[in-house]
This record gives sequence, structure tokens and C-alpha cells, in this order.
Amino acid sequence: MLEKFLNFLFDLATSIGIKIIFALIMLFVGFKVAKWMLKLVRKTKLFTRMDTSLANFLVNILKVVLYSFILISIAIYVGVPATSFMAVLTSAGVAIGLALQGSLANLAGGIMIIAFHPFKIGDFIEGNGYSGTVEDVSIFYTKIITPDNKSVMLPNGGLSNAAIVNYSEKDLRRVDIPLSVSYDTDINEVRKLVLSLANKNEKVLKDPAAACVLSNKGESSLDFTLRVWCKNGDYWDVYNALAEATKYAFDENDIKIPFPQMDVHIIGEKK
Repeated sequence: MLEKFLNFLFDLATSIGIKIIFALIMLFVGFKVAKWMLKLVRKTKLFTRMDTSLANFLVNILKVVLYSFILISIAIYVGVPATSFMAVLTSAGVAIGLALQGSLANLAGGIMIIAFHPFKIGDFIEGNGYSGTVEDVSIFYTKIITPDNKSVMLPNGGLSNAAIVNYSEKDLRRVDIPLSVSYDTDINEVRKLVLSLANKNEKVLKDPAAACVLSNKGESSLDFTLRVWCKNGDYWDVYNALAEATKYAFDENDIKIPFPQMDVHIIGEKK
């Protein structure tokens, strides 16, 4: 009786040992084949022409799928019931999905940003209440550097659903400089003076031509807007230079920059 039991244990251990050995071989060969397939996919024309961030993301997704398929196949070969295995995976997937709702939203947003390219690395953008230069676009977050050199990580979920202003997409930008003068100032004199300043600036483009328009008649001032065009990278240089030059020019030509005024009428008792 004891001999039969020992023989049974030996046969069981032998069969399980053989399965384990074959499972390890399948695991080793499967991972090697998966790595070879991933390298092959990366070299295809479709992936070489694709955006780097999107290509890396798709390769990572394919890697997870291949490795999961290999592990599930080995588990079923060893003897784990397929139905039980899939039930456990489904339950785990639901639990993980509920726990990572925010991360999944960021993942979906990252896919949208990478796929549709509303901006790229190096662009100056404004979105979700922040503005800065894009330094990195990952699957979950977009990293921007603000003008005062702060690093801000914007979740892709919110960023993909928000209005995004891309200041770098076009080669040219229009610079609008507000100007205010008193009501007794000659309109033509103001227009001629500021346009001459704009045309003297080497970074201001001649085409489209600069323009100076009376944009508003305020309570105590005539409000003009000087509109000039420049290359995108020259925006702040042009804005600062013309804002300063117009102030000096107004002082030299005795053009008054008014302050808010109010007329107060006092009604007293008659004697």
C-alpha cells in the first residue's frame, strides 16, 4: 500500500515537474519571441513615420498584450482553469478601473493629444489656467515651463477637454499696443507719430503694414490701438520696445496721457 502511494507521488511529481519545466521553456521562448516582434514592429514604415510619443505608447500597449497572452497561455497549460482565471482577471480589471478613474481619464487625454497634435514640444501654450513652453508630452501629463521658470505638470485629461491657445503654431503674430491721449489731441498727429515709430523698428514687418486705429472714446481719453506684425519669436521684444518708445515720443511732442477725471457739482442752499 505504501509503495503504491509513493509511486503515485513520484508519478505526480514527475508530471508536474515536466509541466513546470515546459512552462519555464515556454516562458523564456515566448518572451524572446515577443521582444523580437516588438523590435520588428518598431522598424516598420508605419511606426518610423509616426510621432515618437505615439509610437512608444502603442509599442508599450502591444508589449502588455503579448506578455499577458504568454502568461495566460502558460497558466492554462499548467492546469489553471481558464474560466476561473478569466473571472479573476475581470474582477481585478473592474477594481483597478474604479480605483484609477482619474488616471484612465489622463491616459485617454494623452492619447487624444498625441494623436491630434494640438501642440508639440517647444510650443508656447495656454490651457487650464497656465501658460508656458511645452517641455514634455507623456501619456498622463504634459510638462510646461512658465515664463518665470516654474515647472507645471498638467493632467492630460483636463487639458484635452479645455480650450488650448497655441501661440507658437503660426510664424507671425500681431502685437496690439493700447495708447490713450487727451481729447484735445489731434488724431492725425497721434497716428502719424506712432506709425513712424513702428516703421523704424527693424523687427516690425512691413507686410502686413502697421495700423493705428481709434478703438474707443473713453470717459476721459481717446483710446488708440497700435497694431503691428512681427515674427513669433520677436513678439515681446517688439511689444516692450514700442510701449517704451511711444511714451518717450508723447512726452517729446507734448501729447498728454490723461488721468481719470470727474466733474463734481455741489448744490448749496440759496441765501
